[in-house]
Order: sequence, then structure tokens, then C-alpha cells
Amino acid sequence: MSNHSFELPAGYKKWTIGLIVAGVIALLYGAIAYHPFGHSEGITDSTRFWAVLLQNSVFWLLIVNASMFFICITTLAWGGWQVAFRRVPEAISSVLPVLGIIAFVVLMAIVWGGHHDIYHWTDNEVYNKSSSLYDKILDGKHGFLNPKFFTIWSVITIGLWWFLGQKMRSLSLESDKGGPMDYETAKKWNITNITYGSAYLIFFGLTVGSTIPWLWLMSIDAHWYSTMFSWYTFASSFVSGLSLMALFVIFLKNRGQLEYVTDEHLHDIGKFMFAFSIFWTYLWFSQYMLIWYANIPEETGYFKIRVQGPFRGIFFLNLIINFICPILILMKKGSKRNWTLMTFMAVLIIFGHWIDFWQMVMPGTLKENAHLSFFEFGIGALFVGIIMWRVGVYLTKNPLLAKNHPFLKESIIHHT
Repeated sequence: MSNHSFELPAGYKKWTIGLIVAGVIALLYGAIAYHPFGHSEGITDSTRFWAVLLQNSVFWLLIVNASMFFICITTLAWGGWQVAFRRVPEAISSVLPVLGIIAFVVLMAIVWGGHHDIYHWTDNEVYNKSSSLYDKILDGKHGFLNPKFFTIWSVITIGLWWFLGQKMRSLSLESDKGGPMDYETAKKWNITNITYGSAYLIFFGLTVGSTIPWLWLMSIDAHWYSTMFSWYTFASSFVSGLSLMALFVIFLKNRGQLEYVTDEHLHDIGKFMFAFSIFWTYLWFSQYMLIWYANIPEETGYFKIRVQGPFRGIFFLNLIINFICPILILMKKGSKRNWTLMTFMAVLIIFGHWIDFWQMVMPGTLKENAHLSFFEFGIGALFVGIIMWRVGVYLTKNPLLAKNHPFLKESIIHHT
């Protein structure tokens, strides 16, 4: 077997199948126990079913999409250090079509299925001035918060993420054909990559950096708003995406693959994980501090249930896992070069931000009725299994090294 080709080990297959089976069992259990189909008024069992699917589908979709963001941002920066493991974020980003379809189905089922318990703004009565349910605040946001706009923008968003991501991956694979590029060929190839990468980043800013977190997550608490929320969501999903990349890089390296990847590359991934953990904390504190300081009722309500209510423990556990642990462990240079410690931190960070998304969704949907059990963790396991399956397929079908990439030598001699 060539060092640049990959064959799925038996253990990997068993874990993938096991996680998917556990997830399917959890999904079937939820479908039977929580009666998810039909209209929901108030807090019901179906609220829990759809809220858990919403949290997981959005969280894992944004994580895999973060890998394409990483590819595009390093492409525009003319970065070469990551080329030695470039196929890893490519493989992770290839999961987007699958998770995009799942997320879209979940979102459409909620928006068009009469689940006003999740998105209160989908109830037409809140816009009827003669109704006792009329909501002046939601009526003022009706041009933005309505099922048609939500659907159209979700289709465009997932579709363009899919198309532009596929284009970037296909350009990378095309570079494997033939021999090393001459100067003119490499220049033209780089310009094409930069063109599509720029388009992706512009659209990424219009979606992940602004509108998509507003629509998919912030509109759960439709009376509340924060200008920092999209950046907060981006930071949470991007540091989780970096951690997922680190896990696959370490896994492949431990199997004797990715021969050009060294402690230097892992160190740089660790620096990004550390940096964006601090960036996430900056946004966490700034959003909370400004709302606390202003003490405006329509803003403080969002944090009241999280800080003083049943979510208090999760709220501060979120800070401990996602800030205290990274700053204490990842600050040292040696810890970012320790493959075992980096594996532990990557898993911890992903779990911590899964909890972060959980506390974004549940207080506004389940109120004090939320709790973590087999169903919540089982659905999370299902998405992890799907990611492992699709990443494994991509890695087995394509070379692990972009051998003709113009910056490969720069990555091989990379030193921090």
C-alpha cells in the first residue's frame, strides 16, 4: 500500500457502524416516544425531538463547513504550511452535502410543520392585529422572519456552500493529474483557486458571519437579538472544526500516513485551536457583559434563564471547558506538540461547543424541561458516525497528498 493511499482499518469501520447504529436507535426511540409529527402548541415531547435534531444538524453542519473555510482562508493567504495535510479538511468538507440535506429537512419540517414551539414566528396569529396572540415585535420583523424567506435563503446557502466547496475540492484533485506544474500552470491554477476561494469567503461572510445564525438559531428567541451572535456562533463552530481536523490528522499520522506532517504542523493547528478558544471567550464575555451592563429587559431575558435558571450549571461548564481548559493546557508550546494531549483537547473542545450549541437551543424551546440523556447523546453519535463514514470514503478514494501542489515544498520544510 502506498503511503499516500488509505485503507479503512477494521476498528474505524466498527466505530463508524457502532455510532450510526446507536444513533439510529436513538432516533427511532425519539420517533416513538416523543410523537414528533403533527402540530405542537406549547412545550411538548415533540418539542424535545425537533430541538435536539435542530441543535445537532446545525452544529455538525457548521463544523464540517469550517474545514472549507480553513482551506479558502489559507488559499487567499498564500499559505503553504497546511498542504501536507490539505486532504484532511477536504475530506471533512465533503460531508457537507449529506449534513446539508439532513439539516435542510429538519429545518423545513420545523418551519412548515407547524412547530411554533421551536420558531414562534411561524405562527400566523402573531401577525394578526385582531388576535390575542398579536406580537408587535415579531410583526416588525416579519419581512425577515417568515417561512418563505427562511426556505429560499436556506436553499441558496446550503447550495452555494455545496457548489463552491465541491469546486475547491475538484481543483485540488485535478492538480494530481500529470507531473509537477511549471510556473505558468501553477500561477493559473493558483489564480483559479483564489477566485473560487474568494467567492466562498464572501458568501461565508454573508451566511455564517451574519444571516444564517440569525435565522437558524437566534430566531428561536425572536424577541432577543445580539449583533455579536453570528461571530460568536462562527467562533464556536470554527474552533470545533479545527479540533475535528486535528483528530483526523493525528489518526492518520498514528497509522503511518501523512509522512510530511510533523510536530510543526500539529503545533500550528494547536495555535489556531488556542487562538480561537480565546476569541470565542472574548465574544462570550463581551456579549454577556454588554447586555448585563445595559440591563435592558428585552435583552437580559435571554441570559436570565441561562444564568439564574436550570441552565446555570451548563452555562458555566461551557466556559470552563471552552476557555479555562484551553488556556491552561494549550498555552504551552510543548502541549501543542503532544499528540495524546492534543487528541484529548480536540475531543474536549468539540464536546464543549456541542454543549454550547445545546444551551443556545434548549432554553428557548424546552425552557426548564430540558435535560441530557441517551436521546441527546445518541443523536450526537449519529452525526459523528455519518462524518466518520463520509470522511473515510473520501480518504480511501483519493490520494492523501496533494503531490503537485505548488506549495508542497514549503509545507515539507515548515518550521515554527
